[in-house]
Amino acid sequence: MLIRKEHTENGALLGIWKMDESKEELLQLFPTHLRPKANSHLNTIRSERRSIEWLATRAMLFNLLGKEQIILNRVNGSPYLADEKYRISISHTKEYAAMLLHETAAVGIDIETFSERVVKIAEKFISDKEYIDPSHKVEHQLLHWSAKESLFKLMNEEGIDFKQHLHIEPFIPQISGIMTASETKTAEKRNFTIHYEVHPKYVLTWSIDQ
Repeated sequence: MLIRKEHTENGALLGIWKMDESKEELLQLFPTHLRPKANSHLNTIRSERRSIEWLATRAMLFNLLGKEQIILNRVNGSPYLADEKYRISISHTKEYAAMLLHETAAVGIDIETFSERVVKIAEKFISDKEYIDPSHKVEHQLLHWSAKESLFKLMNEEGIDFKQHLHIEPFIPQISGIMTASETKTAEKRNFTIHYEVHPKYVLTWSIDQ
């Protein structure tokens, strides 16, 4: 079910879908003439969860744009629309899918449900120069991970190391806000603004390259 659809202040279209439907229920949301093709593709996906993610993503795209669109993938796995009228970024987590679209700018979005697992892997993606609030450790680490995932999708560069190449300036997590980030992977060494939100079940981050 589409639980959020909004235009951001930077001209992007953002959507969030709560994946609480079955495959059969999601298929019913597709136009009738597209269901046989969708069914055929589902037969190539072994995982039930992957099947639901695939269906929910396309149902969300149709709901956001109000017309049929074909999502394709580049060799590195990044998504793009067949008609290339929008730049697109997609993210999935346990119960949710998120999508960001923009007509001209590169975009990156990530959604992550809360999990203690992030504590165990934090040293792999957070450098000593990045600040983590000890009173909100899991939340803050998860925001760092999500923000770097969003940047990774936006940059679409090979060989990015989250700890060595992506840098989040110190900030204190709020319910929502903005992070300042930079990258040292490319010669341009660009700076970025990352929007973030903290919800009861998940964190959401997104960035637009303008």
